[in-house]
Amino acid sequence: MATITFDTLKFVQTLREAGITDKQAEAIAAAVRDAHASTDAATKQDLREFELRLKHDLTLRLGGMLAAGIAIVAALVKLL
Repeated sequence: MATITFDTLKFVQTLREAGITDKQAEAIAAAVRDAHASTDAATKQDLREFELRLKHDLTLRLGGMLAAGIAIVAALVKLL
């Protein structure tokens, strides 16, 4: 997984220069750092695994519907 480097000191200094108080700048920097450090984002591997599970599930469902359709047609042919 790629690592994103976040320079909190430079970020705080930029906020201070824009007129934000030290306490507010540090709180904003901490919030942004925590948001970047979150592991809630899906990785490429997560997406690949999800795609494979989805394909598997859809294949099973399609096979089930096909089998049911053939069984219905076979039953109708016997009745007629």
